[in-house]
Amino acid sequence: MSSPPLRVFLTLEQEKTLFELSKAANVPQRTKERAQALRLSSMGWKVDKIAVYFKWADSTVRTAIHRWKNRGLMGLWDEPRSGRKRKWHSKSIEEITKKLDKDQRTYNTRQLLEILATLNEEKLSERQLRRILKKKLFMEKNEKLNKRETKASRTSP
Repeated sequence: MSSPPLRVFLTLEQEKTLFELSKAANVPQRTKERAQALRLSSMGWKVDKIAVYFKWADSTVRTAIHRWKNRGLMGLWDEPRSGRKRKWHSKSIEEITKKLDKDQRTYNTRQLLEILATLNEEKLSERQLRRILKKKLFMEKNEKLNKRETKASRTSP
């Protein structure tokens, strides 16, 4: 005997939550796509059709549906990745960047590491600190560009 087709039935509240989740800006793309796949399933789309739409394997769609049924909304997010934990805290990096912005002098990496060690007793390598600051600077530039683009798109007719 074959099993019945895999399908999700959503309440109006769940439908609204999944719709908002699929449009939210601070949600990972995978989570948005899983939310959209569940909404399509509730509209009557079959697993193979959803898989073609998202360019996924059928098993990926089934996994998303089973995760929804077993864990609910939290099943849409990925589990934390394995690996080494950070040796630094974002607060420390914020303090260093504020100090760099405030002071009228330049610091080399070794001096910044000494400041960091006195603030929070964190020990990083020079290379690691340079990487962190470079990544932070890159992210800040991207945020500024995105803000400019959204302002420009709002003002243009």
